[in-house]
Amino acid sequence: MSRDADVTVIGAGAAGLSLAVAIAKPFPAGRRAPRVALVEAPPGPLRPPRRTWCYWESGVGPYDGLLTASWNRLRLYAPDGTMIDRPLGDTRYKMLRSDRFEAAMLERLDEHGVEVRHMTVESARDRHSEAVVHGHDASMRPSVIRSGLVFDSRPPQRLPAARTTLVQHFQGWFVRTDRPVFDPGAAILMDFRLPQPPRGLAFGYVLPLNRYEALVEYTQFSRAALDEVAYDQALRHYCTSVLGLGDYTVREREQGAIPMSDGVYPRRRGRRVFFIGAAGGATRPSTGYTFAAIQRQSRHLAEAVRAGRSPARVPSVHGRRARAMDAVLLRALDTGRVDGAAFFTHLFSVVPAERVLRFLDGATSPLEDFGIGLRTPVMPMLRSLVELPLLRRSVPA
Repeated sequence: MSRDADVTVIGAGAAGLSLAVAIAKPFPAGRRAPRVALVEAPPGPLRPPRRTWCYWESGVGPYDGLLTASWNRLRLYAPDGTMIDRPLGDTRYKMLRSDRFEAAMLERLDEHGVEVRHMTVESARDRHSEAVVHGHDASMRPSVIRSGLVFDSRPPQRLPAARTTLVQHFQGWFVRTDRPVFDPGAAILMDFRLPQPPRGLAFGYVLPLNRYEALVEYTQFSRAALDEVAYDQALRHYCTSVLGLGDYTVREREQGAIPMSDGVYPRRRGRRVFFIGAAGGATRPSTGYTFAAIQRQSRHLAEAVRAGRSPARVPSVHGRRARAMDAVLLRALDTGRVDGAAFFTHLFSVVPAERVLRFLDGATSPLEDFGIGLRTPVMPMLRSLVELPLLRRSVPA
């Protein structure tokens, strides 16, 4: 039986769309690109709501025409109210809404002749010399796709065994105020003028769109998410008592929870089924940022597939050194040894913002990492480092 495609990509979010576009784009020399089938869930609960992705990038990027806003200055507020305002040089902090990105990527896939199948995936498995995806369509009729490779971006049913697992959970409001209160020239990356949990940290986050409109978020790094009432109370307090917005209208809400874990995500199932996106370890454990890592992962995987190489040889998107540093920080935050608000405030106070962003992205050199490490609480971090090998990894409940 002939195959339906050379490559099947499961999921039409950031990871699936980015990889499908990167694989299917035509070769300059006119050679045939791999045939790609993209699987998108039918309308319903499996499709995520509209959401916001943020990332930093130097110079002009491939998605600049889709951005909602960008900033070349970042601000951080210490718990005592001290403001740290830092320029980013040629780097910009960028905001992208998922609906604009998805529409643009689906248009590109249509131009490349990529088939989009609407089906609920039940399994993706190796079978002899091919990979087979089984599922059903919106009418519950069985559907099967046979291909040489499968890249699966569906969230894992269980998180990997880990020594530390926190959750970055948040709720954001798109607000419009009655008077001009926002500075559209700078984003507030972390605002610690908020009550802090006993372990982990909490902060506000403000992305101004203009003088009257902004995305205002309340975020925690802790062991469990909050209920709806707690998020509402925290955001009302932040908007009214901390930011002093006055009268405002909430035009849209978004909410999310991102696992922050030192567990190792499996990168494949069998010889022909690979995991991508957050399911493939693209989320940076210490920050929750994912979009920029997805772009690197997609680029490297697409280069391998288009060159006929095995994707198994593509390195992890976050290297061992970055993962080791993340494990230490997560342990230090979870035990309460390190005050999260003081940690990030001091880091942005003494290290250039552009270097901090590269550090958070895992793009700094070992020498730069060492220098940044000296500016962290050395003894609590060393204690966390020493005890990590003694800790048992367990699967989060």
